[in-house]
Amino acid sequence: MAKQYETTMINEGGRNGFVYSPDQAKKYVIKSPGTDPSGKSTNPEQLFAAGYSSCFNSALDVVLNQEHVKGEPTIKATVSLYSDGPANYYIGVDLFGHIEGLSEEETMKYLKKADEICPYSKATRGNIDVTINVM
Repeated sequence: MAKQYETTMINEGGRNGFVYSPDQAKKYVIKSPGTDPSGKSTNPEQLFAAGYSSCFNSALDVVLNQEHVKGEPTIKATVSLYSDGPANYYIGVDLFGHIEGLSEEETMKYLKKADEICPYSKATRGNIDVTINVM
């Protein structure tokens, strides 16, 4: 297997700290959800949602190109943080997809195909609950 890309981010302070790239080109203030009234920070769930939605939409583009389907896709990822006791947290993801000009049935067909090739979907399969929906 040939590595296609590699990146590194460093965290200091956990959910009340910051993350940054080794070259300092990217730096984000991290706060627990609901603790930053200024809205100038992010949290791990938002970063995961950004990554998953972007990756899934790219996988969907591959599927649509292979199938010679025209239509602009949009993917929304909602990441939820759950707890069922002290120090027992987990996440779940709801993916919502839209392909301009396609029916809900056609859209779902391509979303399912994208789910099979998306690296985030492969990484999470069997580990967390992920639902796929048409928006």
